[in-house]
Amino acid sequence: MASIYKRKKGKNEPYLYQYRDHRGKRRTEKGFTDRGLTEQAAAKREAEARMRLTGLIDADLERVAATKQSPIEEHLKAFEGNLADNTSKYVKLTMSRVRRIVEGCGFASLAGIDAEAVQIFLRSLRKTDDIGHKTYNHYLQALDTFCNWCVSTKRLSRNPIIGLERLNTAVDVRHPRRALTTEEVSQLIQSARSSGLRIQGYTGEQRARIYILSYMTGLRKKELASLTPRSFALDIVPPTVTVEAACSKHRRKDVLPLHPELVVMLCGWLRGLAQGEKLFPLLAVRKTWIMVKKDLERVGIAYETAEGIADFHAAGRHTHITELLRNGVSLPEAKELARHSDVNMTMRYAHIGIADQAKAVANLPAPQHRCESATIATSKDDGALHGRCISGDVESQSVSLDGTDASGQKRQNPCTGKGFDADRRQLSSTGKARVTGLEPATSNVTGWRSKPTELHPRNALFRKY
Repeated sequence: MASIYKRKKGKNEPYLYQYRDHRGKRRTEKGFTDRGLTEQAAAKREAEARMRLTGLIDADLERVAATKQSPIEEHLKAFEGNLADNTSKYVKLTMSRVRRIVEGCGFASLAGIDAEAVQIFLRSLRKTDDIGHKTYNHYLQALDTFCNWCVSTKRLSRNPIIGLERLNTAVDVRHPRRALTTEEVSQLIQSARSSGLRIQGYTGEQRARIYILSYMTGLRKKELASLTPRSFALDIVPPTVTVEAACSKHRRKDVLPLHPELVVMLCGWLRGLAQGEKLFPLLAVRKTWIMVKKDLERVGIAYETAEGIADFHAAGRHTHITELLRNGVSLPEAKELARHSDVNMTMRYAHIGIADQAKAVANLPAPQHRCESATIATSKDDGALHGRCISGDVESQSVSLDGTDASGQKRQNPCTGKGFDADRRQLSSTGKARVTGLEPATSNVTGWRSKPTELHPRNALFRKY
């Protein structure tokens, strides 16, 4: 039972009341100057405490409702702290995208986040900033990550933007990439070595080594930048290169096999380097596309064609995966070497053109043609083909289309009457049944046999007569 009292005597002094909440903790709240109203407020609090205790009121939902009304900036700061385990670039991009949506839509609290408002803002952003479908999806993904985090931390009961569809990125490719051929890769490497120029801080030989390692391993730029002599195990079978989880895109430690010829080159490249020394210092922050563009143009290879651009990622990783598939590697094997989550992502890196398709079709085995076991004869009169079925010990008679037999006589209808029950079998003089159109299977069977001829171009085997 709640206790009601005043701290100071006086007509205008409010009453205070004490009660126990659903956790059993004693709470004191301010009432009214009227004792009756204060008793009603105290009774209400006690009733709510009993309902929470019995489960009729969900205390967690009440806490979520109160949290949703708090300023959204508090939750954004907490979310940014939660992303600290990721790279600084990821944190910066994610938070900038979330804040831009929040500010653009005017969301002051979590309760104000509305799916329709988000969709309207992103559509307007496509027009004002001319962002592509892929960037649109990145904005939506960033806000979706924030909302899912709010649900997991009990700040929201459900994701308010769940169900918003992503755009089809296949119909709006802003920077399509193309894979190089092995000949173009060779020219790119030779161009770098013979240039005598320093581009983005790297000499021609250093750039050539970067191109070779990128093409023969398929590693990304940041992964290549993390490599040290400690990353390679060249004295085991098979030799491998290891990318640590902190430098891998999917945050897992990757161990990949090395090409035998690359192992020979690495033995020379790593000589004299300390175990922790980077092979290509500062590669992660260099503009590698400029290196590739200048080295390609030096040997007359276009950087951008109708198929797409040949930047560093395309000349290395895209070409690596494409050449794996061109040279007989199965799609599951290519997926594992590329370290993709599914084969659909691997197929985005596979640039299989019409020449590759024509080569695959040319390798398709052609069917073998075989003649039928039945012999084919040509009629002397009209050149029609007659199929000769193999028979047993039965005399045969060959009949042409005009109704004459082999002796040139007109064949007589054996039927003496008409109707359903008429006997229509043709009998020989010996009383044996003659089967029209059948040729004896062996030479010792009496009766006339036609000589087999070559197959006529017109297939009359199925012709009715």
